[in-house]
Amino acid sequence: MDSDHPGVTGFVHVGLVVEDLDETVRFLALLGLDCGEPGVFSGEWIDRIIGLENVTVELVMVRAPDGSDMFEVVRFHSPSAGAQEPAPAANRPGLRHVAFKVDDVRGVVERVREAGWETVGEIVDFENTFLLCYVREPEGLIVELAERLDGAAG
Repeated sequence: MDSDHPGVTGFVHVGLVVEDLDETVRFLALLGLDCGEPGVFSGEWIDRIIGLENVTVELVMVRAPDGSDMFEVVRFHSPSAGAQEPAPAANRPGLRHVAFKVDDVRGVVERVREAGWETVGEIVDFENTFLLCYVREPEGLIVELAERLDGAAG
């Protein structure tokens, strides 16, 4: 990167705003992610960053097994976001899904179903390279599970 034109140097995290923090954290932990303890934050600094007044949020940092930050899962205590629309379809523009490598798609999907959630579609073998499946987390974000198959390059 040209030092005269600074830009992105790495990934930090994705912010996921939810209504039910506990249920979302339960779902992410079920997938095998490390969910930290919730913290509550407020003050002028956060009001100024996000352009709202009298903000109070509760958040949990969620990390991958390798320790890297992945999600900042946030529930707004104030101001309230109001009623939510149904979860958008997979082809709707915007941030629609995140993908994680897993060691056993069928096992993770079984745990997800036993916990009361469903898949968006079905488990698919993509060209003998990956087993792929979409599951929807409690607030509507689609989570793609990807298991690299034996013999696949890389």
